[in-house]
Amino acid sequence: MASTDVRAARPDDIDGVLAVWGVARSAAAVTPDTPESVTRVIERGTLFVAELEGRIVGALVAGWDGWRGNMYRLAVLPEYRRRGIARALVGAGHARLRELGATRVIAMVEHGDDPATGLWRATGYAFDPQMARFVRNID
Repeated sequence: MASTDVRAARPDDIDGVLAVWGVARSAAAVTPDTPESVTRVIERGTLFVAELEGRIVGALVAGWDGWRGNMYRLAVLPEYRRRGIARALVGAGHARLRELGATRVIAMVEHGDDPATGLWRATGYAFDPQMARFVRNID
């Protein structure tokens, strides 16, 4: 079996990332995925991709707000799951966030998404019962 390359995304990865998110992103994600939004996270160096035999098969945004890291938009194509790809993406995100100065990272997970919850627990994350998230669209 060929090995998966996990790396920072490049501008020529935009279509591949959008294709992965079109198939495998969380049903709870409501913000549209556009080439412009993908370009912005690529420019910040906080979008990571997993590539196998020239195909983007997974993606993760590891955002940084100056205090903590935020991991979201983790997705792996269904036919490539359970191969360690998500774990490798999370590792790449951790490395980048450490470079930026993060000491704490938050992972956003849809309520009731047992596979995602299992992945985050397996990578050392714990559920935080003390915090709630409030959102508002400002467009």
